[in-house]
Amino acid sequence: MRNWFLLICCCAALAAAPLAWGKSKPSADTQSAAAANATPGPRRVPSRVLPVPGDVSKQLQALIRAPYPPGALSPPPKTSEEWGALDKRMDTEWSKTLAALRKSLGVSVEPTTIAGVKAWLVTPNNLPAGNRNRMLIHVHGGGYVSGGGEAATSEAIMMAGIGGYRVISIDYRMPPAFPFPAALDDAVMVWEALSQTVKPQNMAIFGSSAGGGLALATVLRAKDQGLPLPAAVSAATPWSDLNKVGDSYYANEYVDNMLVTWDGWLSGAAQLYANGRDLKNPYLSPVYGDFRNFPPTILTVGTRDLFLSNTVRVHRNLRRAGVLADLNVYEGMSHAQFAGPEMPEAREIFEDIARFFDTHLGR
Repeated sequence: MRNWFLLICCCAALAAAPLAWGKSKPSADTQSAAAANATPGPRRVPSRVLPVPGDVSKQLQALIRAPYPPGALSPPPKTSEEWGALDKRMDTEWSKTLAALRKSLGVSVEPTTIAGVKAWLVTPNNLPAGNRNRMLIHVHGGGYVSGGGEAATSEAIMMAGIGGYRVISIDYRMPPAFPFPAALDDAVMVWEALSQTVKPQNMAIFGSSAGGGLALATVLRAKDQGLPLPAAVSAATPWSDLNKVGDSYYANEYVDNMLVTWDGWLSGAAQLYANGRDLKNPYLSPVYGDFRNFPPTILTVGTRDLFLSNTVRVHRNLRRAGVLADLNVYEGMSHAQFAGPEMPEAREIFEDIARFFDTHLGR
């Protein structure tokens, strides 16, 4: 108690004599911030410049320096045709490097169908003996409105090549033709079918962004339906709250140079996918779900990610529910910027997830 009292007294003295440190006047930004926050209320900050961190890889520094993606600040599409064109454009971009990625990581990819749902089987050329009875299920990102088809496989390729696991990547249905709950229905059907042929304790589910949110929602619904659960979950920067709720939606707005802001195509995608449902529905925004008896979970995010709060809030709710949960935060990284194995941080992320799975999956 005495130490706290001394700390409070010191702070009070500094506040009473702000110029006692020297003769130099506070900067204009300091004076402006002090005036703007002189009374209780929302925090108001002066405009600022964020330098590129010097202690991250050169590859990540290049991504941090990069301009916003084309169309990031455009209003969301208004028609089904416009949403379809956006999906096609994004999928084309994401698919450009897949052949090189498969080759460099030594994996094969083949289409398949499970429980009537389109999917891709991704297999490392050299499957470790310890993983021969294991299987991972992957749900792709893309805001629930893009990232399907062959583009769905990039993250699965990374996990198969770096982690040495067989991966089923679900090519789930998407709006505008198939809004919620189509994607969730597809993921649950695939999980239920696979859990009858592979031991559930030998499987994990993973995804990033919308895929991370859908991975969480899939396990929540499987739990509610009394289905067996996977042994582990990885949700990287999950879109766990479709609404603009959370500190980083504001603190990292225009800082994240991937998503940039919720007030654009992202908010439009949320409304399109939800199809009039309450955005607090845990199957849409799993941060509101009941995480009791949830499998061990690893969460990954960056300091500049618009979804930092989405990730932190899920981690805290898992811990409050007594679930073993790891939270890995990467310096300077915007949303899901683990683009390829040539970036050290990207390889590190997938190695961390693979080790987490290895710890919790049976053989």
